[in-house]
Amino acid sequence: MMFSMTQTTVITTRIKKEIKETLEKAGINIPKFIRQHLEELAWKIQLKEETEKLRTLLNKVKPSEKGFAEKSVREDRESH
Repeated sequence: MMFSMTQTTVITTRIKKEIKETLEKAGINIPKFIRQHLEELAWKIQLKEETEKLRTLLNKVKPSEKGFAEKSVREDRESH
């Protein structure tokens, strides 16, 4: 699932004035930095959720019988 920029919301937070001044003096675009960090964090959360869904699905899959891969390759080779 990817995020769409069609809808936005405002988040407000307080930081010490000295921190803001230091970041600005260093040329940091604070809103851009925060936005990128939050987008990355949300992506990681979504990735974790999707990975867990896949893990659950894989746990439901029965393992193939012993020798299945060897048998399949042999059958495929012989059919040509």
